[in-house]
Amino acid sequence: MARVDISGRLAIGPDTGDAELVAAVDEWIATAVPGRWRSAAAKGRQAIRAVRSREEYADWYPAFAASGLVVATWPVAYGGLDLSPRQARLAEDRLAPYNLGRLNPLGLHNTAPALFAHGTEEQRLRFLPPMVANVERWCQMFSEPGAGSDLASLAMRAARDGDEWLLTGQKVWSTWAHRSEFAICLTRTDPSVPKRRGITYFLVDLRSPGVEVRELKHLGGEVDFNEVWLDEVRVPDFHRVGQEGDGWRVAAATLSGERQMVAGAGSGGVDRIGGSGVRRLVGIAQQRGVEPVMRDRLVRLYCEERVRGWTNDRVRATVKAGGTPGPAASIGKVHQSTLNQAIQMLATDMLGAAATAYPSAETWADALPYEVSGMLRSRANTIEGGTTEVNKNVIGEKVLGLPREPDPYHGCSWEDTPR
Repeated sequence: MARVDISGRLAIGPDTGDAELVAAVDEWIATAVPGRWRSAAAKGRQAIRAVRSREEYADWYPAFAASGLVVATWPVAYGGLDLSPRQARLAEDRLAPYNLGRLNPLGLHNTAPALFAHGTEEQRLRFLPPMVANVERWCQMFSEPGAGSDLASLAMRAARDGDEWLLTGQKVWSTWAHRSEFAICLTRTDPSVPKRRGITYFLVDLRSPGVEVRELKHLGGEVDFNEVWLDEVRVPDFHRVGQEGDGWRVAAATLSGERQMVAGAGSGGVDRIGGSGVRRLVGIAQQRGVEPVMRDRLVRLYCEERVRGWTNDRVRATVKAGGTPGPAASIGKVHQSTLNQAIQMLATDMLGAAATAYPSAETWADALPYEVSGMLRSRANTIEGGTTEVNKNVIGEKVLGLPREPDPYHGCSWEDTPR
């Protein structure tokens, strides 16, 4: 029987020896992971997907969350096990064959870093445990129709009303807002100061009166993105993260975590957002055989993938040493965005003529081959998580130490800056 407490959490911690930790995780797998999934794991990830639907996984997921293994390095009070990064990697190595992906990625990777860095203990205790359990799903409401690449020029207003704030404005490209309960949101609270100093960061309950979410379909016919309108939506001051006017600094923790999420190997990055990974393409090429030019493209992309992995290793080492992903995460984001697009294009090319033949115009979205759907979805990689152009500016200024681009309105108030 797996060693768990009454809540279902594994009875391991920072003082647990390596052998005991591995044994406890193995026991938990044997008792908590359904037998069909364990049997399929021996045949690889594709075999697991064949026997496990997304709905079935979501229904089972609370048992995973209760174990503490979803966020093993987090404190127990927030849903983790308080393990060291090294211990967590030992546990993750045992879990890896079963493809137990983390649900609620925009909560775990975007919201949580801001709460850890700038939130209060009361906020962390309120929001982190249900986030880990996936009972409160999160999205991000930063971009606006007039504030995408220049995010700091955002115009959504927030006005204080006693112990509450009234939020009014429009957000766009809010991934998964249509199936989220909460959102992190940047607002304009003081238009009389320079744009980065008049922003405040809020946690918004999307079930509140005055919130309207409209779905946006993309190339492959699916819905990931949304427009969101807020009309005098009341948000408690308890949902403000950081000081009033300090939202730009709070947002930096979110944006750094987001860049690492969409670029990180094995962390739910963009290579998992639709389409094939390069290792899968290598396996297909070994089975079918490919002509020399295609083989050359594949080997080049495999090498690029290894470079991406080493870059992420450096970022993880920085975090392990007590630092933050910081500007270096932008390097991985820029590299992985274009790399994944090249991988998905190669997957489509390997499919041949089957990539361009569909039954009818009415059913094309449902009939898209897996490889083509992944290729179409990958077109967003160079936009989401910060555009490639913006991330190159971050690399130039923060990593290479190059001078900032001239800005004639630098230091002017938001209300006096043309938009």
